[in-house]
Amino acid sequence: MDTKALVELVGRLTLEQKVALLTGEDFWSLRAVPEIGLRKLLVSDGPAGVRGTTWDERDPSLLFPNPTALAALWDPGQVRRAGALMGAQARDKGVAWHLAPNVNLHRSPLGGRHFECYSEDPVLTARTAAAFVEGVQSTGVASTVKHFVGNESETERMTYDAVIDEATLREVYLPPFEAAVRAGVWSVMAAYNSVDGVSMTDNGPLITGVLKDGDGDGVGAGAASGLGLGFDGVVVSDWFATRSTAESADAGLDVVMPGPTGPWGEALVAAVRGGEVEESVIDDKVLRVLRLADRTGFLAGSDPLPPVTTPDDADAQLRDIAARAMVVLRNEQVGADPLLPLDPGSVSRVAVIGPNAACLTAQGGGSAHVNPAHVISPLTALAEALGPMVTVDYAQGVVTQRLLPAITPETATDPDTGHPGLRVDFIDPAGDVLGSEVRQASRFVFMGGLPAGTAGIRVRADVVIGQAGNHQFSVSGVGAFRLVIGDNAPMKITMSPSAGGDLVEGLVKPPEHRVDVEIETGTVRLEVVAQVDANLPIAMFGLNHQVPGPSEEELFQAALDAARAADVVVMVVGTTDEVESEGFDRTDLLLPGRQDELVQAVAAQNPRTIVVVNAGAPVEMPWRDSVPAVLWAWFPGQEGGYAIADAVTGAVEPGGRLPTTFPKAAADAPVLSTAPVDGKVVYAEGTMFGYRGYAQAEIVPAYPFGHGLGYTTWEYEDITAGVNAAGDVEVAVKVRNTGERIGREVVQIYLACEGGDPQRDDPPRLVGFGTTLAAPNEIATVPITISRRVLARWDVARRGWWVRGGVRELIAARSAWDARIRTRVELAGS
Repeated sequence: MDTKALVELVGRLTLEQKVALLTGEDFWSLRAVPEIGLRKLLVSDGPAGVRGTTWDERDPSLLFPNPTALAALWDPGQVRRAGALMGAQARDKGVAWHLAPNVNLHRSPLGGRHFECYSEDPVLTARTAAAFVEGVQSTGVASTVKHFVGNESETERMTYDAVIDEATLREVYLPPFEAAVRAGVWSVMAAYNSVDGVSMTDNGPLITGVLKDGDGDGVGAGAASGLGLGFDGVVVSDWFATRSTAESADAGLDVVMPGPTGPWGEALVAAVRGGEVEESVIDDKVLRVLRLADRTGFLAGSDPLPPVTTPDDADAQLRDIAARAMVVLRNEQVGADPLLPLDPGSVSRVAVIGPNAACLTAQGGGSAHVNPAHVISPLTALAEALGPMVTVDYAQGVVTQRLLPAITPETATDPDTGHPGLRVDFIDPAGDVLGSEVRQASRFVFMGGLPAGTAGIRVRADVVIGQAGNHQFSVSGVGAFRLVIGDNAPMKITMSPSAGGDLVEGLVKPPEHRVDVEIETGTVRLEVVAQVDANLPIAMFGLNHQVPGPSEEELFQAALDAARAADVVVMVVGTTDEVESEGFDRTDLLLPGRQDELVQAVAAQNPRTIVVVNAGAPVEMPWRDSVPAVLWAWFPGQEGGYAIADAVTGAVEPGGRLPTTFPKAAADAPVLSTAPVDGKVVYAEGTMFGYRGYAQAEIVPAYPFGHGLGYTTWEYEDITAGVNAAGDVEVAVKVRNTGERIGREVVQIYLACEGGDPQRDDPPRLVGFGTTLAAPNEIATVPITISRRVLARWDVARRGWWVRGGVRELIAARSAWDARIRTRVELAGS
């Protein structure tokens, strides 16, 4: 539908109707307007999948590898494939508006949402984001690039002020958003934080001046060049981020979420009537919403959408993507050959050790969470891949989970029917049941949708007790609860969020109240009633149970015994969704619990130890030189166990490369603290963080940006470069596979630092990359185009882009610290 037709639809609405369309009808939708053929627009969170409009295990979603894993592919084609699969899921769930990708940068390894973002580098992030957007929107679903902008910390995230100089903002933090806009993204999300003293939802210079105004084309074409990106989509607030009425409306924000309450509504109507906001401003916002609805097929008269649905091989695709994204950090010879890949025919007894082996961390915590139909554990998948002739011994080794295990239908039955599950009743103040349902999980999130008049949520279950002894039960969550265990007297429990906590804390880091009970075998009736706070839009709590088991020392010793008896050990260690999550930043880079100690002790028992690290963001690995093989598996999604087995056995080459630098110790990171000081996060390092900061400080990391060994070796034989008519640099790199397996190589091109003016000189940085697949002894030529825009710097005085002319050196490398061959090219200045 053309703009003229959309403008005519806007003109048919009253001011009240227009304003009502600009605030959510509820937590996850914009209201329908039948008079103009507009259907209700459904919105869903989604960097790791499309959850839909409920947080409910009865509505499962595909769980993808975490976004950093997608960036580790260094392959826009594979990322586009993942985006298209996610878009198909959204279509099947009736979702028009998908809240991903997250393109904030890895400024500090402590960032709580590090796992949810792509990279520390703007070029890699930009290309990954553009490919993801193209994939999702090819299905007719709107992508939402977020969080615009300066949202690299979770500490005090609702209020901190990111202080970023203009050149740094333009050169580093805005390029991923620019790339998404160039790729045609249909929505941008404004962040919670402020930038340079102005809340992002009120930040007219950035929302309107940078994002919406102009066309942003050209490099070095004068003062106006690159000032605006010409974005024609919807700018939506992060949930509960909007704090003003006229200021946010005039700044360029288009939609406030969630609803139906908020700072707009009647107040915005009054602001228009009072002359604070022009009605033409409202009309532009409605036009943008209708344009998004038209693009996604939610407006009468829209062009038909492509006929897509979740493919039958979706699980296989996720398995393949996850395995490809894994990174071989270390692979030393043990005997004649490297330890990886592991040949199942070469072993008869394998010890699978570690807390994440049987309980994979498939995803991080927070709004990225989805409910998969299943999660494959590494233990299950490795046993299957090794086959019946190999004995697999499992040992947990240590405990890392903070909360007690959730109750599952394997041991819980509905007291009313005796069928597997837990009975959930919605009760009024008198205790009468307003509605009831059976759930197959014991951790609950209700975002609206409760029956009118609900004052409490009661959960009942008969739990099978298969072992007599001391059992622990717990309630986790924020609020007031009444807990009854068997014939015991009810316990009244009140748990409050920590000071300064936001609503997400109750979801990702809930307090827990534990009760120890001596029980004989049989069944025990559990009942918990959660009081519903009418002033809060969500209710979140869990019911948990721990059976008697061995002590931590016994677990540890059992792991050493298993390692000693095995031909080879596969250890699966890592973080949890209680460690890496939205809502808070990490306090250190240590693996939780005694995992570091366990790795050292196991390696001392068996020198043939493979360590698989199941984490989304860097961790310290003090044992990395004590084991021959380290495989970084990310948060690999629902098929993660199979993907790990494929990578370990070589069924798929784990050909990923690190999209972020891994420090030897946290203190080595150029930027570490994420904590605001006096409410401000000052980006004093400018562009010199990540691999640039390590190079400047001459600090050698544990594993550099771009590192990844794969399963073969490579020789770089030749490089050529020239400038085309558009001013872009065309590079060709010849590489030879010098190993014995077919393999994939990622050729990285870095611009060398030259010149003597530190204010105007280019920092060494990634400017392009390309990939190839080659057989043993095969030579492949990798073509790489470096756009003139990527070579440009921001001139603050002229407020435009410029390229320093002259002869420049380009480096073809395997990582930021592994330069292979160089060439020189002459650039025209501007």
